[in-house]
Amino acid sequence: MDRQPHELIGGWRSLSSKEVILDSRLSDRGQMEPPSETVRRLSLPFTNLQLLSRALTHRSYINEHPEALEDNERLEFLGDAVLDFIVGAWLYNRFPEMSEGDLTRLRSALVRTEQLAEFAQNMDLGPAIRLGRGERNSGGQERPAILCGTFEAVVGALYLQGGIPAVEAFIFPLLEDARERVMQRLEIYDSKSHFQEWAQSEGLGTPFYVTVSESGPDHAKEFLVEVRVNRKTYGSGRGTSKQVAEMNAALDALKRLGFTNS
Repeated sequence: MDRQPHELIGGWRSLSSKEVILDSRLSDRGQMEPPSETVRRLSLPFTNLQLLSRALTHRSYINEHPEALEDNERLEFLGDAVLDFIVGAWLYNRFPEMSEGDLTRLRSALVRTEQLAEFAQNMDLGPAIRLGRGERNSGGQERPAILCGTFEAVVGALYLQGGIPAVEAFIFPLLEDARERVMQRLEIYDSKSHFQEWAQSEGLGTPFYVTVSESGPDHAKEFLVEVRVNRKTYGSGRGTSKQVAEMNAALDALKRLGFTNS
């Protein structure tokens, strides 16, 4: 029996000829990298380009191209679950002496939106994402949420394509490469809770953070924050977001108190 253009094949819908032609036209204008090139460039083990194309399709593309009937959100859901398991298993085997609490913290750091978006950026995944024209013109291919969601969708597609081994082969090198950086970041992220524990143990109350200044253009702002307890300043820090500046301020306070030399 002949299949219809949108008939489910192996649990996913094949692309219609219109979708394939549209992808080709867009890529010819330099607006979008075709899935075949993404597979070649990243050495991805996809034998079915339609599945990868689905993983790269953002909902804004569907809004402008009704002939493309499905976005990547279901694959994103699947990839999120697969990543939690794969990363957890990798950490369990990679750090046999690490406590359950530290394993949980490290897994959360490795699968957080910003980290997955960083993976996607390092792979230059942005040009391959199928976005609506408005979303692409406004820089959607560089937004962390879109990059993260697409990365998760690609993981979900890899799982459907080749199972756990395919995902492991893809993600393990990325995890190993990011491990040291993420662990260093965790030390900074913990600085706020460590400083708060110290302040409360000394009976000084709860620290609060004050944004002293902002500088730079909107797309590259830098914040200067001070951490204070009972109106006394204990540390200051800079960062590209208030959250990072606060963490650096707490770290500075811990250094001044002699708790860390890093």
